[in-house]
Amino acid sequence: MAKEKNEKPATTLGGAPVTLFGTFPLVGQTAPDFTLVDKDLKDVSLQSFAGKRKVLNIVPSLDTAVCATSTRKFNEAAGKLNNTVVLVISADLPFAMSRFCVAEGLQNVVTLSLMRGRDFMRNYGVKIADTALSGVTARAVLVLDDKDHIIHAELVDDITHEPDYDAALAALDKSNPVVAP
Repeated sequence: MAKEKNEKPATTLGGAPVTLFGTFPLVGQTAPDFTLVDKDLKDVSLQSFAGKRKVLNIVPSLDTAVCATSTRKFNEAAGKLNNTVVLVISADLPFAMSRFCVAEGLQNVVTLSLMRGRDFMRNYGVKIADTALSGVTARAVLVLDDKDHIIHAELVDDITHEPDYDAALAALDKSNPVVAP
């Protein structure tokens, strides 16, 4: 598969370049639809969250420290966000993702597994093609408005790094200013 020229966002793993399949979506584009598997083994699509703002926290596996940390941090933020759902998307099985959330007391995120939705990885440009993590996703955060337009897109520069939480949350603030009670 031919690589795109310099416009394609890049990521590394511990500083070593990682090849990704697909094209990472950009701010201003409409997010590609997807169907993934929830904790009850039901197929869930992007349209299942129609009318809500969405944070897609895309991680390789919740069984790693950085993925677990980002899920905890977005869970904490999600409790304060109006009309917003945080979707944690990983290659983990739904059972493992659910166990993690129960053990951590995380109730403000929706976990979605790639077990039957592997086309998501290529459609979102996060499928790792090489390294020991081949076949899972790179770390990325996409923020969508209530009409699924991408208002923030971050392919994290190194898979071992945390995303820029402040930038993702700031995009939400800009898309829906807080209204005083």
